[in-house]
Amino acid sequence: MKFISTTALAKKNNLEPNELFRKLTEKQWIYKKEGTWILTKDGRIAGGDSKYNPKFGEYVVWPENLNFNKTVSSTNTVNATKIGEYFSISNRKVNLYLSELGWIEKGKGGWISTNSGVRNGAKQMEARNGKPYIIWDESVLSNKHLIREIKESQGDIDIQAEDHEQESLDDFRTKFPATLRTPDGHYVRSRAELLIDDFLYKNGIVHAYERKLNIDEDMYCDFYIPKEKLYIEYWGLEENEKYAQRKKVKQDLYKKYNINLIELNGDDITNLDERLAAKLRRFNIIVD
Repeated sequence: MKFISTTALAKKNNLEPNELFRKLTEKQWIYKKEGTWILTKDGRIAGGDSKYNPKFGEYVVWPENLNFNKTVSSTNTVNATKIGEYFSISNRKVNLYLSELGWIEKGKGGWISTNSGVRNGAKQMEARNGKPYIIWDESVLSNKHLIREIKESQGDIDIQAEDHEQESLDDFRTKFPATLRTPDGHYVRSRAELLIDDFLYKNGIVHAYERKLNIDEDMYCDFYIPKEKLYIEYWGLEENEKYAQRKKVKQDLYKKYNINLIELNGDDITNLDERLAAKLRRFNIIVD
């Protein structure tokens, strides 16, 4: 999305700059303080952002296709505290869940929204002291991924039953049950997966096995590294036509949602220590 200054936006819409500044002020999207235009919470929700230029200082920018007539209100948003009150959990846990979902990440002494977070209703804000924080469209309270994350952490039996039912519908996972026990207690489906799990465990890399992705489609990864929001897939049956189709579907979904992914095949397994270490290094995970 391209952002342009308020003056450029006025020109694009055949308006005088003063007229547009007045219109945006009346909508309470901006206000003037000590000669500088400041973006309000509603202005940020409308799509505005702040930029800094060494010569001109801080200024407000807008999407070039900004709709002046839309109605926005910060009363239709919630923060981590409000989300916590709704689900009867602390705001600290809310942020941990949102981070686990890959919607937010720590930065600049606060929380920064990811692209995935924006897709799920995040609005990046900045306090007067410059500390970043996030508010959410109130629809997040009914977001199935957030609800699932909270229920899973609380050991909800219904969620576990849903996972079992979904697994029974997955022909591949039914045909190749997880029967091999790894040193860290996971049960995996192949010797190659056992070696991958063992590599991660021995190198102190916290990981999950067959975690459900937080996307609209039902899909499970092979391995997930929460620290870097990184997924690992091992493609082991590529000569099988049905498996190859399954692989293509998963690859397309990873690409669709721009998810960090490491892909491994049989050749990688023969030299796993070197190959996987090199691939992890690209995502700032250093293995000695």
